[in-house]
Amino acid sequence: QSVQRDAVAAVAERWPRCLAAWASLGDLARDPVEAYAAYRVGYHRGLDRLRQAGWRGTGFVRWERSENRGFLRCVEGLARLAGEIGEGDEQERCELFLPQLDPAWPPADR
Repeated sequence: QSVQRDAVAAVAERWPRCLAAWASLGDLARDPVEAYAAYRVGYHRGLDRLRQAGWRGTGFVRWERSENRGFLRCVEGLARLAGEIGEGDEQERCELFLPQLDPAWPPADR
């Protein structure tokens, strides 16, 4: 897993706007704090990307569109890790946010 994590970290370093890389880095993290940090970076980069595309905080960001999956994975991971490290308010916000983004959450193919 260390080799895979290092490879994914190299992708995130080279292409820091790649949300799938941040989500994968969170999945492969060495500890909960590292995972939380990776998901949080992906979450904020994802919000930036959505806003640049004209999203104003409402409207769907559906899993079925492949370009949304990295962001949604980061929101899901952030919810899980926030709970693990005792950030209950953040966990709750992210858990509520996911079905607002995609009413079919969680997707069957996740």
